[in-house]
Amino acid sequence: MRIGHGIHIIPKKDPVFGVLMPALEDIAQAIAKKDKVRIKPAGAYALHRLGLTTQVPTKLVYLTDGPPRQVKVGKSVIKFKTTTPKKLSMKGAYSSLIIQALEEIGIDNINPVTRQKFKELLSLENGKALMEDLKICPVKINDYLVKLIR
Repeated sequence: MRIGHGIHIIPKKDPVFGVLMPALEDIAQAIAKKDKVRIKPAGAYALHRLGLTTQVPTKLVYLTDGPPRQVKVGKSVIKFKTTTPKKLSMKGAYSSLIIQALEEIGIDNINPVTRQKFKELLSLENGKALMEDLKICPVKINDYLVKLIR
């Protein structure tokens, strides 16, 4: 079954639900593997992955070192935005998502609940990866995260 230019899937069939499409995240990973590029969640999708919003975005936005591209899957869209290698070189599973989330919502728009959630997630992060990510994130976000950790 064709879902986009050069993108085909073998759908699974369920007796009750009929044809089952793969998750959008799986499709994005497969596209990245096929194109031999790196991807990282960004924008509202990063917020959703961190559990900071209950809204499920219909447009998944990924930063990539490949060409910009948009793939429509049903009513949803997977968007690949070209970015600098610096943003893709972040190592931490949580810290890289937190930095992307802070760039999306802005430091001035953080409420106490979100602040506490960031603090909890940063405590789960590998210390070495966190320190590496703090070195390459924007200064304003670095200052905020360092205050949050202390």
